[in-house]
Amino acid sequence: MQWTDRIRQVKIVLVIVAIVIAVVSLLVSHYLVRDLQREERNKMKTWAEALQALNNADETTDLTLVLNVIQSNNTIPVIVLTSDGTVTDCRNIDVKGRDSAEYVAKYGQQLYKAGDYIKIEYGDSTDYQLVCYDESTMLKRLTQWPYVQLGIVMIFVVVAIFALLSSKKAEQNKVWVGLSKETAHQLGTPISSLMAWVEILKENYPQDDLIPEMDKDVKRLERIAERFSKIGSLPEPVESSMNEVLEHVVDYMDRRTSKKVEMVRDVPDHDIRVRMNASLFEWVIENLCKNAVDAMEGSGRIVLTLMEEPGRVVIEVADNGKGIRKKDINNVFTPGFTTKKRGWGLGLSLAKRIVEEYHKGRIFVKQSEVGVGTTFRIEMRKNC
Repeated sequence: MQWTDRIRQVKIVLVIVAIVIAVVSLLVSHYLVRDLQREERNKMKTWAEALQALNNADETTDLTLVLNVIQSNNTIPVIVLTSDGTVTDCRNIDVKGRDSAEYVAKYGQQLYKAGDYIKIEYGDSTDYQLVCYDESTMLKRLTQWPYVQLGIVMIFVVVAIFALLSSKKAEQNKVWVGLSKETAHQLGTPISSLMAWVEILKENYPQDDLIPEMDKDVKRLERIAERFSKIGSLPEPVESSMNEVLEHVVDYMDRRTSKKVEMVRDVPDHDIRVRMNASLFEWVIENLCKNAVDAMEGSGRIVLTLMEEPGRVVIEVADNGKGIRKKDINNVFTPGFTTKKRGWGLGLSLAKRIVEEYHKGRIFVKQSEVGVGTTFRIEMRKNC
């Protein structure tokens, strides 16, 4: 639970940092673009004045400076229109194989309608010229650059979060695998001793009805140790009966839960067979049933449903317990997450690993409502 909170905090910090970088970048770029736009407009005013001076020049006017100003514009697209819309001059326009005259005329009209022009008047004459101009290529690129930066920052945040989650998942897997194998190793010695004691009791008290029950529990412990030892290794799937798996789970849970808990099996009459490790899969169903018993606080109804759908086998475990809060549904399979006062929060994470990694199936919360109950759904391919 603490790690889940820490991951959430890191995500929030990364998102906030990304937002701050994006906002600062957009602000800096905005002011820079504004200053460059003002500078380009001033340049165009100077260029328009030079053009006006050229048009008003006589034989005695020195045109060296005027021509230098006009020829110095190599970046800003400009189109000169007469009062009737005729193009008299243009610079820095990329025609790219189009009808140059028509294209330049339309382009000039677009700039005029957008208000990007400077009007040149000639004394008392009603004639005038319009110097229509656009932003330079560099300015357009600079305008788009903040959004490129924003995309790069967002990609960085996504990659960082993914790497963080992947790293932690790998670390958790190592911890759970090591813990499982160590648990199996530690259980081995006392289980062997118990098996020996049970055999001695069978010889000395052959008529005692309790000894067979003890033997079942010892074998049960042996199976649990075997299950733990298989965590971390890839078990070989064998075609097995899913009906029998559910039957074994119901039989086991019936003997070890309160009589107030009703176990109901809803299975088809025909046998449904799936390639799986039956021992590990029983563990998954048992975990779901035990969680259901805890959620019902010792009194209620658990329904195990087995059905076939096109291409897959579906198992659903439904209870009428206290349900799961919506904000917790996405975290129920996270290692260490638990809503119980006791427990390590490993049961459902191991169940997910067994179903999805070992059997290539899918397990998820189909539905849950606080105070009504929860339904877990497992989907298995018919040919795993």
